[in-house]
Amino acid sequence: MKYRTIFLSDIHLGTPGCQARLLLDFLAKHEAENYYLVGDIVDAWRIRRRGFLWPQAHNDVVQALLAKAHDGAAIYLIPGNHDEFLRSYMGTHFGGIEVVHSADFTAANGKRYLVTHGDQFDSVVVNAKWLAHLGDRAYGFILWLNTGINRMRHLWGGQYWSLSKWAKHQVKQAVNFISEYENVLTAEARRGGYDGVICGHIHSAAIREMDGISYVNTGDWVESCTAVVEMDDGTLALIDWERATRQSRLRLRRARRKNKHLEDVE
Repeated sequence: MKYRTIFLSDIHLGTPGCQARLLLDFLAKHEAENYYLVGDIVDAWRIRRRGFLWPQAHNDVVQALLAKAHDGAAIYLIPGNHDEFLRSYMGTHFGGIEVVHSADFTAANGKRYLVTHGDQFDSVVVNAKWLAHLGDRAYGFILWLNTGINRMRHLWGGQYWSLSKWAKHQVKQAVNFISEYENVLTAEARRGGYDGVICGHIHSAAIREMDGISYVNTGDWVESCTAVVEMDDGTLALIDWERATRQSRLRLRRARRKNKHLEDVE
């Protein structure tokens, strides 16, 4: 698939929860003229706390992005709170990937978007960083627990299930936080004269209109494996790659069963 622009965020390279192989599959099957990496691409928090973890698949993701830059794609990296060390390198190019604070993106249909990771609008990150780090540790534990649960589900023939995503939808405070985050980001876009905002940070993918402002969250590559793409006409769409690959596998299994049945009949 070929698009004008692809937006990715919250990959969290350097953590056990990063779904690097799914992302590599996505990058291999989707091309774009422009890429925006909307923060938390590398998780320096986890690396500082637990030591260096860099499997080959994580290195392959970096190489895949560098290869796209080498082939002529424009790639912009907007640091988030987990890779905030990159904010010291604004304007720097790493193998054709430019580090920028935020971006003013104009789609093919003329709509202007503020592109920002979004952590600077998170009151916990801004005012109580220790609490953000504590929450990050709890989140890491949930992801670790989720890995064990999904191993058992796989043995029983079940599909991938995200414990943390389920918890977000069950806990009222989390739902309220997401709602307030969306309100704050769209208000910032309105103040800046933008038609919408494209962000990440909270690992909750969405595209919706809020009082005339487009709120677009790219999601993540830990829980949901999602990306936002710009079509040729400037419209934005959300791709859930984990769901798409799961459905593709199911269709393949059904086709194989059908073929086997036809062979048995013959």
